[in-house]
Amino acid sequence: MAGETCPKATKSVRGGKKSRVFAAAAAAFALASLPATAQADITPITVVNGIVSTVGGCQSADLQAIIRCTQFEFLTRQAPLMLDIDQAGTTIVVLGAGLYDDGSMRPMLVDRLNAALTLARRYPAAPIVTSGGVPRSGVTEARAMRNWLVDNGIAPHRITEEDRSRSTIENAANTVTLLAGRRTSGIVVVSSPNHVERALVNFRNATAGRLPVSGVISAG
Repeated sequence: MAGETCPKATKSVRGGKKSRVFAAAAAAFALASLPATAQADITPITVVNGIVSTVGGCQSADLQAIIRCTQFEFLTRQAPLMLDIDQAGTTIVVLGAGLYDDGSMRPMLVDRLNAALTLARRYPAAPIVTSGGVPRSGVTEARAMRNWLVDNGIAPHRITEEDRSRSTIENAANTVTLLAGRRTSGIVVVSSPNHVERALVNFRNATAGRLPVSGVISAG
C-alpha cells in the first residue's frame, strides 16, 4: 500500500529523487542481458542489497539510523542472502496496492505478485504474507493476492493474509505483530520501485532492530 510513512521519515523517504533512481535502475536491470540461468531465476526481480540490510544501521532500533542506512543501499541481481541462509525462517511479505472497485487488481499489484511468485518458487520452504486491507466489492487486497498466488501454483498453507492494513505503516506494524509468535529469522518485503525504500524504513522501524529486513522490487 502506498500510504503514510513514519512521521520523522516522511521527508527522507517519500517519493523524490531516490525513488526515481530505484525505478530507473530497475528498468535498466530489466532490459539488461543476463545469462539464461539468471534469467530463469531472478528476472524481472531486482533486489535492494540484502547484505547491508542485515548489519549496521539498517537493523536498528533508531529510526534515523534506519533512514540513513536505507538511503545507502543499492540494487543487485542477487536474491536476499537471508533466504539462502534460512528460507523456512524468512517470510516473504507482498505489499498490497489499491484494488479496482470491482475487487480486481491493478497492473502494479500484479507486477509485485509476479516478483513474489519468482521468489516463492525458488524458495519453496519460505512462508508468505499478503498484506493489505481496504476491501473492494467484499475483497481485501490480502485475499486478492492470496487467490492469485494459489491460482499460480503456490500451496495455500504457505500463505497468511494480513487483511487489516490501510497504509504502509500499518502493513509493517500488523505484519510484524502477526509474525511475533512464529520462528521468524528475517523478512523480505516485495513492493514497487517507487515504494520499496519507504516500505523498508517502515518495516525496519516496526521490528525495532529485532529482525533483518530486505527488499525485492517488481519490474513495474
